[in-house]
Amino acid sequence: MPKLKTNSGAKKRFQVKKGGAVKFRRAGVRHLATFGKTKKQKRHLRGTDHLAPMDGKKIKECFPYAR
Repeated sequence: MPKLKTNSGAKKRFQVKKGGAVKFRRAGVRHLATFGKTKKQKRHLRGTDHLAPMDGKKIKECFPYAR
């Protein structure tokens, strides 16, 4: 049986953690100072977060060996 391929777009954007949570970086952070974002928006865009379990299930299908 041939090896299964990982979705290359997903591997650049998501990381499946040991406990099964899917870590991601928030969108809209590339140009934080432009387009008049408020301080609250900038604060909430900082850092990373984990996907909801139902969304994480879809992303895990892209990682055949991360289960």
